[in-house]
Amino acid sequence: MNDARVHDPGSFRPVPKTGVIYVMSEAAQRGFHYGHPDWANLGQGAPETGPLPGAPERLASVAMTDADHEYAPVGGLMELRQAVAELYNTRYRRGMASQYTAENVAISSGGRSGLTRIAAALGNTHLGHLLPDYTAYAELLDNFRAFVPIPIVVDRESGFRLSPRLLEREILGRGIGAMLFSNPCNPTGQRLGGHELGELLEVARRTRCNLILDEFYSHYLYDHPVDNPPAESAAAAVEDVDTDPVLVVDGLTKNWRYPGWRLSWTLGPKDVIARIISAGSFLDGGPAHPLQVAAIPLLDPAVADAEARAIQATFGAKRRLMLDACRKIGLVVDPAPRGAFYCFASLERLPPSLRDGHSFFRAALEQQVIVVPGRFFDVDPGGRRAHLPSRLEGYVRLSFGPAESELRRGLDRLAAVARAAS
Repeated sequence: MNDARVHDPGSFRPVPKTGVIYVMSEAAQRGFHYGHPDWANLGQGAPETGPLPGAPERLASVAMTDADHEYAPVGGLMELRQAVAELYNTRYRRGMASQYTAENVAISSGGRSGLTRIAAALGNTHLGHLLPDYTAYAELLDNFRAFVPIPIVVDRESGFRLSPRLLEREILGRGIGAMLFSNPCNPTGQRLGGHELGELLEVARRTRCNLILDEFYSHYLYDHPVDNPPAESAAAAVEDVDTDPVLVVDGLTKNWRYPGWRLSWTLGPKDVIARIISAGSFLDGGPAHPLQVAAIPLLDPAVADAEARAIQATFGAKRRLMLDACRKIGLVVDPAPRGAFYCFASLERLPPSLRDGHSFFRAALEQQVIVVPGRFFDVDPGGRRAHLPSRLEGYVRLSFGPAESELRRGLDRLAAVARAAS
């Protein structure tokens, strides 16, 4: 057959890069690569992956049997699904009549895969999302045309927080059937916990709105009571695991500091999980078998809690370091992050040439420092507001995920950028 359309790139629609992928690509064009000793990567949302004081020993190898080379079930190994359920029951649901089981869990190949499965299973709905929030949500919401994306603005005056009153108003006023947001939030580091989370879930139950919570940073908590479980989850506020309209997505990427494993899970009602697994059968085929086997011991509650405590000690110190440096540079971080490992910094006090996020990003690149312009977190599926200036143009996201030495190097160079522009 001689059909030019087979080879015509015009047959494929352009697929945009997410904000983080864009900035990493720009840095790579200037010589950046992972492990480069002269660069400071304060852009990508990746935690340091080496040993931490007080943390469990890092896995250095994965043992495999002949059986591990076989396909795993699309929904994940039952042993791993059960381990996830037991971790959440132990941490958040002691003494409650309703408990998670393996049937309430689906395993996926990373967070994006898990969210994509949910999107495929949801069907036609008005899907609410926050501004600002995780950059990859824009493409997720754009590619699933069954959704009508409904942006909900949270701003500095509200502490970048979703209140139960705002959620209920948006559900009733705009017919929202599902709500997606990260908690703690990427990029602002704000989080909802305790009674606030309980009130949100009560709104969801009363209005039958599905809450989809991206909890990939739930080990990264600051000003958190030490006598509480060392993580937070909406699972603690669920009354009935099989009827409450709540889905929780998490994984090894951030909270266990194994981003290269691309292994995640979704918790929710059994009937919803069954639909999510069915979606996985045609979307991705399921996660890698050997990594699932290796992950099971990491879900032991004692191991998971030790990892969370170690993260909070090490990343809490790096958070203080970055906040102090931002004040000296002239970056405004208000409110300070209470979770995750980001500072969402306003450029309003910098010299005029640096008050635009993209200009700051370009100036930082010249000093071999990577940051992410704030406008990428102005989630805009389909570019419906592309003709308007972004309300987040005057922000950048800085990550304190890297090791302290790299973090200090990057912050020192950003200070030099600000001085040179003065």
